[in-house]
Amino acid sequence: MQATATVLVYSDDANTREQVRMAVGRRPAADVPPVEYLECATLPAVLTALEQGGIDVCVLDGESVPAGGMGVCRQIKDEIFNCPPVLVLIGRPQDAWLATWSRADAAVSHPVDPVELAAALAGLLRHRLSLDA
Repeated sequence: MQATATVLVYSDDANTREQVRMAVGRRPAADVPPVEYLECATLPAVLTALEQGGIDVCVLDGESVPAGGMGVCRQIKDEIFNCPPVLVLIGRPQDAWLATWSRADAAVSHPVDPVELAAALAGLLRHRLSLDA
């Protein structure tokens, strides 16, 4: 198992980024490595971080402005070679179809449920780490 996993958290709202960090904590599950967070508030920052590599999972806020997380997800799935798995935070459960359109690997609705978010993130980390093994 690798020492740590890097989770990119994108939202224009610092409170949303903090909610994600607080909900998941340092380790979303016992069988995945501890996580380090890389916070991004803009689309250019997300693209730069992904181009540099080393990101294991992305958490994108679907309610961000001006670039919403679902549009960002679709863009990075098209443009980033070997794009890491993406979890999209959606405004309401009925928006799950938009997450599917965006090619997100998982979706969790606002307000963030810590148990649901940690479980979804842990599942994506397990999948990513199994591909790297």
